[in-house]
Amino acid sequence: MNPLSVLRDSLYFFRRHLANIIPLCLPLVVLEALITQLLYRQLGDQASAAYGLLVSLLFYPLYSAALILYLDTRSNGQEVRKRDLFARAVQLWPQLALLITISSLLIMAGLALLVFPGVWIMINLVFAEYLLVLRGLPVVQSMRESARMTTGHFLRIMICVLGVLAPIWLIDGLLLMAFPEPAPGVELALDSLSGFLQLFSTVVLYRLFMLLEAHPEH
Repeated sequence: MNPLSVLRDSLYFFRRHLANIIPLCLPLVVLEALITQLLYRQLGDQASAAYGLLVSLLFYPLYSAALILYLDTRSNGQEVRKRDLFARAVQLWPQLALLITISSLLIMAGLALLVFPGVWIMINLVFAEYLLVLRGLPVVQSMRESARMTTGHFLRIMICVLGVLAPIWLIDGLLLMAFPEPAPGVELALDSLSGFLQLFSTVVLYRLFMLLEAHPEH
């Protein structure tokens, strides 16, 4: 399992299916960014970041599950209507939202203690969403199975994650320098762009998930 091959194959898939991924995910990404922006404008600069996390918890499980289902159906050569993908995503929302809440709390607790424990927890849980959405495992079992699947592959998974996030952080930094005090419309566009680009990590981790599930010894 070569991280560079995983990133290259994932980028090819993402670009090839971009015309379908945009209408599938972008409207909810924009709506999430808009509601977050409006909420913080109402609450003021001193508002807790937890409010943003709550808004994300409302929308992220929906478009994340829809994208994971799309990746799986397209990888298997199936055509599924977007309406059906969202219908299934809505059914999965309660369990997926619970999984994301528990995972986020564990990661934040790890980061609060020392940085590495938080990173270690994050890597161990990277496949939990896929196991829940695609294999129907309960929340706790998904987390345990994800930890089992990642055993012995920490460094390669970490390289793939950084290979996705580092360019996005760079783009975010450059845009922040270019627009230090953006107008509301520009801020919405920038937040939406950042949120949408981060979906590439879902594609990369799906590719990793399928490779490790098929060849756990590699």
